[in-house]
Amino acid sequence: MRNATGVDVKAIACDVTTEEGREKLLAACSAPDILINNAGGPPPGNFRDWDGETWHNAVEANMVTPILLIKAVVDGMIDRKFGRIVNITSGAVKAPIPILGLSNGARSGLTGFVAGLAREIAANNVTCNNLLPGPFETDRLTSTLQAAAKKNGTTLEQEWANRQATNPSKRFGKPDEFGAACAFLCSNRAGFITGQNWLLDGGAYPGTF
Repeated sequence: MRNATGVDVKAIACDVTTEEGREKLLAACSAPDILINNAGGPPPGNFRDWDGETWHNAVEANMVTPILLIKAVVDGMIDRKFGRIVNITSGAVKAPIPILGLSNGARSGLTGFVAGLAREIAANNVTCNNLLPGPFETDRLTSTLQAAAKKNGTTLEQEWANRQATNPSKRFGKPDEFGAACAFLCSNRAGFITGQNWLLDGGAYPGTF
């Protein structure tokens, strides 16, 4: 990015789910025009195995953390009359995946919060949307399929092929496809789009709405 644009890029290595990590981010850029919230999803599994601490950790990372970052920057966006907030959640918000119960619950909570916030700030040219990825070629997908392979007594390669076969596009998404959608939502041209949940799943969600 530095080489391509000549802009000043600051890379901050931290755990965004902690207060210390968020403070480091905001110290590097206290008044952003664009906020993209993304944190690693909680582990897959059976809800019978999850205790209260496990649930609290999932909610803290995938609901509370993005809300606190939004809280820290949204008023500045309102004052400047421009802001773009994008939360990267999951296609499971629309079509829950049983082994991703922690993610289903925490991300759905964030989705409900955003639905109200987006309408409150829209008149100030500040938008807030969610991107809901389906299966993209990422480490997260690999770990999910490894868990499925262990449960089903198969191999990662088998689960990979089987999962691709169930998608209408017969493939997984490419990270640059996701990046392009996110970049559009952050642009001037997307000012009339807010409070939306964009599915990027190759057509896997079977509903009309």
